Amino acid sequence: MMQYDILVAGAGIIGAACAYRLAERGLRIAVLEQAPAPAMGSTGKSAAGVRVQFTEATNILLSWYSIQEYQQMPEAAYRPIGYLFLVPDSQWEQHLAGVELQRSLGVPVEVRDLEAAQEWFDFMPLAAGLEPTLGATYGPADGIVDPHGICMAYLRRARELGAVVLTETEFCSAEPTKAGWKVQTSQGLLETRIILNAAGAWAGEVGRRAGLEIPVHPARRMVFCTAPIPHPAWHPLTIDLSSGFWFRPEHDRLIFGRSNPDDLGFSEGMDWSWLEPTLEVGLARFPWLEQFQLDHKASWWGYYEVTPDHNPILGRMPGVEGWVNACGFSGHGVQQAAMVGRLMAEEVVEGRACSLNIDALRYERFAGAKNTVEKNIV
Repeated sequence: MMQYDILVAGAGIIGAACAYRLAERGLRIAVLEQAPAPAMGSTGKSAAGVRVQFTEATNILLSWYSIQEYQQMPEAAYRPIGYLFLVPDSQWEQHLAGVELQRSLGVPVEVRDLEAAQEWFDFMPLAAGLEPTLGATYGPADGIVDPHGICMAYLRRARELGAVVLTETEFCSAEPTKAGWKVQTSQGLLETRIILNAAGAWAGEVGRRAGLEIPVHPARRMVFCTAPIPHPAWHPLTIDLSSGFWFRPEHDRLIFGRSNPDDLGFSEGMDWSWLEPTLEVGLARFPWLEQFQLDHKASWWGYYEVTPDHNPILGRMPGVEGWVNACGFSGHGVQQAAMVGRLMAEEVVEGRACSLNIDALRYERFAGAKNTVEKNIV
C-alpha cells in the first residue's frame, strides 16, 4: 500500500497548481485523476479567460496575482486582449462600486463611455428586449491563456519534484485513520496524511465518498463556435451584463455563449436547444453576428463547479482532520489557480494561508446568516 503526505483529488489546473507548490515544499504527493489524462474536465473545456473585474476583494486578488504569474510563464501563452463589460443602467452604480474596489487594490480597470467602447465593434446600446447600456468598463490586463498548457506545466514541474500522477484512477471512498486517511481507489488502496479536494465539478461527490457534505455541484455550459471569419479582428472578451451574453475571438473564429441557470447536474453533450435563446439576446445587441456561420463540430460543452454564493471553498475542512478544499470556483478556476496553489501549500505546511487572507472563502462561511455573493458571474 503506497503512502503519501498529500493526496490531491483531481488533475485539472487547480489540482496541478496545488501539487506543484506542495511538491516544492518537499512533500510526497500523489494526484488522482479518474480520466485517461489530466486537464480533460473543466480545465480543457474552459473558455480560457482571465480577469480582475470581480466584486469581492479576495476574488480580485486571487486573479490578479495569478495573472501576474501567467505573464511570466511561457506555457500560459497569456494574451492581454482585455475584458469589456457592457453595463446596463440598473447595474451601473453597483458596477462602479466594484471598479472603485478593484482600483483600490491596485489592479488596472478603466471606465469608458459608449462611444469609446465602440472602438472595437458596433453594438446596440438600445436593443429590443434588453436593458439600455449606460456605459462600459475595460480591464487592460484581462485576457486569455492556455489552460491545458498551464496545467501540464504545473504537473511536469510537480513530477520533476517527485510527485506521482495516477490517471484512470477513481477516488472510490476514504476513511479517517489515526495517521490521516485510507483511500480506496479503482487501482487499489492508498494511505495519505492529507486529502486535498480539487476535483472540480466532482468535488461534492468526492466529499460524499468520504462522508462529508461539500456544497459543490455541476452546471453545464455551452461554448458555441463560428466557422472561420473572412476578416478576423482581435478585440476584448465582451460581456453584455443585461443578458449574460459573451463572446471573444478565437484565432480566425468567434466563440460565444450564455449561462443557462437551469442546466444543473451531470447532463452530458451539447444542448442545441440553448442556441436559440443565446442568439436571440446576442443578435439584439450585436446584429452583425448574423453574418457568421456556426460550426457545430467546433462547438463544445463543459461543467462549471458551482457553490451557493459562486465563490470557491478554500482551506481546511472544519472539524475534519487532514482534509483541505480547493474547489467550487464557479467558472473561475483557470484564472485563480496559480495563487490558489501557493495558498494551499501555505495552508498545509504552515497551518494557514498567509500570502492572502482567505477567511471569506472558507467552509465556515456557510454557517453564517449571510454570505457575500460574487456578482460578476458569467
